[in-house]
Parts: sequence; C-alpha cells; structure tokens
Amino acid sequence: MKLKNKTIQILGLSLFLILSLAGCSDSKKNVSSNQELVSVQVATSVLPKNQSYFSASGQIEAEQFANISTRMMGYVTRVHVKVGDKVVKGQSLIDINNTDMEAKKAQTQAGIIQAQARFNTAKKDLDRFQVLYDQKSASQKELDDVKTQYDIAEAQLENARQMQNEIDAMLSYSNIKAPFNGVITSKSVKAGDMANPGQHLLSLEAPNNFVAKVMVPETNIPFVHQNDSVQVYVKSSEQILAGTISEISTSSQNSGGQYLVKIKLGLPKETRLYSGMFISADFPTAHTNNNQVLVPKSAIVRKGDLQGIYTVSTSNTAILRWLKLGRSIGDQVEVLSGLSEGEQYILSAEGKIYNGAKLNIK
Repeated sequence: MKLKNKTIQILGLSLFLILSLAGCSDSKKNVSSNQELVSVQVATSVLPKNQSYFSASGQIEAEQFANISTRMMGYVTRVHVKVGDKVVKGQSLIDINNTDMEAKKAQTQAGIIQAQARFNTAKKDLDRFQVLYDQKSASQKELDDVKTQYDIAEAQLENARQMQNEIDAMLSYSNIKAPFNGVITSKSVKAGDMANPGQHLLSLEAPNNFVAKVMVPETNIPFVHQNDSVQVYVKSSEQILAGTISEISTSSQNSGGQYLVKIKLGLPKETRLYSGMFISADFPTAHTNNNQVLVPKSAIVRKGDLQGIYTVSTSNTAILRWLKLGRSIGDQVEVLSGLSEGEQYILSAEGKIYNGAKLNIK
C-alpha cells in the first residue's frame, strides 16, 4: 500500500513538472510574439553620381570688419557702446581725454587769425602798389618787394590752416566714430583706462555679410577655380549653404603649404551665422569616385572610437555593422568599408534601436 502511494506521488510530481515546463514554453512564445516593433525609416546605399569631392575645413568671417584703435595716448573718458550693440556710420564709440589737443587747436585758431590779418594787409599793399606802378609812381623793385610780402603772408596763412587740419585729424582719434554700419563684436577698454597708440579698443563687423575662409592643400589647389560653386557645411547648426569662390591665394609661403581660399556665402532668410563658426567646404574635382558609398552623418552610431550603422536583415531586424569612414562631404560621410551599394540602412527610428530589434519599416 505504501509503495502504491509513493508511486502515485511520483507520477503526480512528474505531471506537475511537465505542465510547468509547458507553461513556461508557452509564456516565452507569447513574450517573443508580443515583442514591440520599432518603427524606422530606411534608405538604400548608392554610389555618388560621377563626381567626387574633396573637403577643406575653415571658419566663417565677416566680409567687412574693423579692429578699431587710436593714434593718441590718453585716458578713456567714456565708452558709448557695449558688445552686441548695433551702430551706424559716424556714431561716437569712444571718447579719449583731449585737453592737450584742444589747447593746441586754440593756439592754431589764433595763429590762423593772425596769418589772415597779415595776408589781408599784404593784399591791400599789393593792390595799392599795383595801381601806383601802373601810374608810373612806383618802381618795379618796390612792386616786387610788396609782391614777395604778399606771397609770404599767403604761405603763412596756408600753413596755419594745414596745422588746423592736422589738429582736427588728431582730435578725430580722441572721439572715435564708427567707420561703417555694423555690430560691436568685442570691447577691450573701459572708462578710466589709458589708451595707447595702436592698442586694440573695439571690433566692428558688418552683419549678414559673411565669407568662409578655408585652407586647401597643394595636392588639391589645381581643382579650385575662381567663381566655382561649392557647398559649405556649418558644423554647429548642420546647415548646408551655397557658396562661390571669390579669392584664391597664389602663395603658400607663410601658410605651411596651404593655400587660402575665400568663399562668398549666399545666405537664405533666417540663417543665423556668427564669425568664428567652423565649416567644411566641398570642392568638386574631375576625378570619379572609388566605388565608395555616402551615408548621412545623422545615421552613424558612435560607441567610443567605433563608428557603425544599423542595417536591415532579411527577417526585418536591426543589425549593427561597424564601418570604416573616410572624408566628410557636407552632411554626408564616405564609407570606405562595411557597407556596399544597394544595402538598406536605418535613417531614423521612433523608438530605441538595438541589435535584433524587430522593425516596422515605413
């Protein structure tokens, strides 16, 4: 009887284990079948169209800018502007103490009055002696002497006027004004500072008028031509701007084998650019590509020093594939290895993407 009860208990335990395992299996199947799909947008890798490019890095600069300084030494009495202020041509920017120059100006004005009086007297004498000479009442020598005194008085008056012009020019460096309409971009002086000749005081730039300056290596400068169209990629905002080559340096003597190239930028409305922003410019070349595909930079996945992209498997799951990347061309990057023409890759996902994630391709 005891043996029979033990046999029944063993059979019951076995049945329980079998049912439990079956339940687990069914649960796993349900979890697997209920795995959420990640909605993604995909693209197919293609080769560039019969044109290759090389990229050069540089920065944006205002086409019209000025570093403002003075030729005078003196204490700054007032600074009328601050960084970011918009100014118009002729607007006062900085006042420098000009007491000495004002005193010299007063002396010069007094000298002009004296020289003018001597000139007027000499002119009257010349006119009077000219009449007497015509009437045979004065000799040629007397007329020549009076004419000499007139010429001296005229030269002294002109000299006094030129001294006043010099003083006025010096005074213009004590009341510094804006040379053109623009925006104050830097200020390195305040009231009470001593201004020295040649010292940087302010920087002024004309807004919405920018150029890109890049350095092109010797191997690529033959492909750069005046008035060629290029694409300029602004790294901070990821904007792509159209540009035209406006200047090409013909010497690399002082730039370490690099040639300076300026690109005039065409700015669409509502484009916000600032001097100093880093850019890369894409210059077309006559060479064909080397069968290397281009993919958007936004699709690249970075983990440490590794760079890859999510591709689509035959069963519509995500597979992370590591890539070897080459040059950047605008908002795209060249794939040297790891991705071939015609393969699908994920552009964007509405959820978290990972290896093996099931995809809902839109």
